[in-house]
Amino acid sequence: MTLSAPTAPAQVLGTPGDRHDEILTPGALEFVARLVSAFGERRLRVLRERARVAAQLTAGSRFDFSLTGARIRADDSWQVAPPAPGLTDRRVEITGPPDRRTAVEALNSGAQVWMADFEDATSPTWDNIIGGQLTLLDAVERRIDFTTPEGKRYRLDAQAATIMVRPRGWHLLEEHLYVDGLPAPAALVDFGLYFFHCARRQIDAGHGPYFYLPKLENRDEARLWNDVFVLAQELLGIPRGTVRATVLIETVTAAVAMEEILHELREHSAGLNAGRWDYLFSLIKTFGHRTDFLLPDRAQVTMTAPFMRAYTDLLVRTCHRRGAHAIGSMAAQVPAEDAEARRTVLATVRLDKEREAEDGFDGSWVAHPGLVPFCREAFGGVLGIRPHQIERTRDDVDVPAAQLLAVRRTSAHPTPDGLRTNVSVAVRYFAAWLRGQGAVALDGLVEDASTAEIARVQIWQWLRHRVVDRATVLELLDDELTALGAEYPWAPVEDVRALFERNALARHLPAFFTTDAYARHLVHRPEGQS
Repeated sequence: MTLSAPTAPAQVLGTPGDRHDEILTPGALEFVARLVSAFGERRLRVLRERARVAAQLTAGSRFDFSLTGARIRADDSWQVAPPAPGLTDRRVEITGPPDRRTAVEALNSGAQVWMADFEDATSPTWDNIIGGQLTLLDAVERRIDFTTPEGKRYRLDAQAATIMVRPRGWHLLEEHLYVDGLPAPAALVDFGLYFFHCARRQIDAGHGPYFYLPKLENRDEARLWNDVFVLAQELLGIPRGTVRATVLIETVTAAVAMEEILHELREHSAGLNAGRWDYLFSLIKTFGHRTDFLLPDRAQVTMTAPFMRAYTDLLVRTCHRRGAHAIGSMAAQVPAEDAEARRTVLATVRLDKEREAEDGFDGSWVAHPGLVPFCREAFGGVLGIRPHQIERTRDDVDVPAAQLLAVRRTSAHPTPDGLRTNVSVAVRYFAAWLRGQGAVALDGLVEDASTAEIARVQIWQWLRHRVVDRATVLELLDDELTALGAEYPWAPVEDVRALFERNALARHLPAFFTTDAYARHLVHRPEGQS
């Protein structure tokens, strides 16, 4: 690969913070700048391709498996790389933002893997981004122990979970770090800083630099990531194939490109994950203009809905055919304090995880440490002492593209309670996100950007198809904002209102609320910089 060197060093525009200099070293900034210079233009090309495909689908183009990928899908000879150290048994994975408390609790939870999430569970303030990198560095160095002001001690256990890192998606920018006069792609900032500081350390500790890749839509985006991995390993003298990455299948276009995505990443692949909420968000964003894609309340769209079952069955079959792990969806419940409510929550989680294990998944996600034992028990009942069930190839599964879109077989309908819940979740999550909190416990669930996204696009879809009227939504919005201001007098109520109106009530649906909110509210630079 021919590299174009950056014409100037990476420029940090973010406000300096405690220990930031440990992450933003000259070597790390040069490494990120090399990645940006090598792949920045390709990133723009894949984003333009996303927009082109989205426009074609909106205009009525056929949704199907690609003809150009037919040869890859028909070829039985290729497999992905074998599981890397620390990634053989993945029956329980816990996710969360990379803050110190979450990190210690997740690493000590008994889960096999902790996914440190810079994407949906992190509000990308500059301090959160660099603080998250410091958390990861300290965790890898095993110096993350700390004591809260209240005197509670957090200490890392001897046996900790394997770390995987989810960088932000290709669509996002990091406005606090510039390369060649332009804001750097956030994905390359998150990946590059972690890889530079922790890749060698993780290898020395017996694991490696492992990642989750969000929001991919096609094989070209997977190939771009693979080329990033190849160059990063080359620049730091790390053997090619050391990196491992699991791709979240959380867009409808990726659902018909799973084999091609695995093929592009095959030397670095660690399987696929079923990203439930973002998948529904993508479905509405892609087809929400059509009346035959009207979805009911979020709570009514379970993983047993025919179109969701087709998606997960296809994912398991695809992964196991190619020797890859298939990782199930998130259990976002927070165990309740009330004994009866707690039993109900845990029974629901257990049934969901038992279904995933019986369907062939090799592991699954939880958002709360209290759910780890129940997920482990559910998968243990199927796996026993086996680390996975990749050998179960699910040859019984045959999913045509049309089954992935069989939304009309979902019989439930939108309800007033569902509308109120969506307005409430969007308002309260937006308020938390604007104050720097990316994962929030709301009404017994850990909500993140993906659930806020589906809440606001459902409101948009229901308004578009006149299932609800604008006056009712505005009345609910006023109620929620009044309640928010009463509970939190410091809450940026008018900013939340404007964010809601731009992203849920606009005539044309914005692709992501995060791009708009970030540019307007989270970009803060020292005085004298613009």
